Amino acid sequence: MTAATTDPVVPSAAAAPLETEVVVATDGLTKRFGTGQVAVDHIDLRVPRGAVYGFLGPNGSGKTTTIRMLLGLVRPTSGSVTLLGRPMPAGVAEALPSVGALVEGPAFHPYLSGRANLERLDTMDETAPAATRDVRIDAALARVGLTAAAGKRFRQYSLGMKQRLGIAAALLQPRELLVLDEPTNGLDPQGTREVRHLIRDLSGDGMTVLVSSHLLAEVEQVCTHVGIMSRGRLVQQGTLSELRGSKATTVTVTTPDTRTAISVLSGLGLSGAAPGAAGTVVAALGDVAPEDVTAALVRAGVAVRGLLVEQPALEDRFVELTGEGFDVAR
Repeated sequence: MTAATTDPVVPSAAAAPLETEVVVATDGLTKRFGTGQVAVDHIDLRVPRGAVYGFLGPNGSGKTTTIRMLLGLVRPTSGSVTLLGRPMPAGVAEALPSVGALVEGPAFHPYLSGRANLERLDTMDETAPAATRDVRIDAALARVGLTAAAGKRFRQYSLGMKQRLGIAAALLQPRELLVLDEPTNGLDPQGTREVRHLIRDLSGDGMTVLVSSHLLAEVEQVCTHVGIMSRGRLVQQGTLSELRGSKATTVTVTTPDTRTAISVLSGLGLSGAAPGAAGTVVAALGDVAPEDVTAALVRAGVAVRGLLVEQPALEDRFVELTGEGFDVAR
């Protein structure tokens, strides 16, 4: 893997979170294998507390290697990692009990039930209190919606159920940070929705989630922050809106009353209101709610045949930064 030619984009100091609010930080993190292959090339990662951070990049871009270094599973060639305020791998014993992780898919005994698998894992964890084992397992199974299937053998689980059991294993103890490596890989649409909703629920409860993915649509639907990897380099990171760039969210109104519609949109403070394709008016939405636009148009007697809100696509920004799409052979 060769280093990308695109220089990493470092967020401005004003936009960067305070170090006390960062749960994952790397500085110049690099991994070079014995063959000379550079898998991760001097990345400066910042994951704010409470964020759902989408670690985005094509397969082979260095995401999993980075995650392994974050968790102390792989030693960096150079650079540093700080996890929950503790340097890694020196602070692994202090940091990891507060971190749940699912890396490269769940691995369980196929002949054991979901509950029995969790019992086995919890028994092996020296930091897990035996006195609360049953209560914690029940809570973890309920959290991922597997209570009814707890007695079912793992080999009979669907892919979505297997992924959720893997997340349950990561949640057997209270966690500050959950790290998920490609959690929707290989799932059907229903399984993907289940995992996506679970991530949202965990974030809503205040947990920080770092989720790696090569699926742009999934990242856009669930993440608050994004870091884009390309050929081992972090080419940009920031909030989802920051990464979409400076392009504004637009609203397109389909109506025969284009003149009146332009006047109404301008009166609401929407900039650039002008005729679009035949029978449409286009404007930058700004901070105005789409429902307020519709209501104002109707009050003014405008015949609204359609209203379309379009946000800048993360895919466009990805291609702009990396010069490639996700279907490029690697």
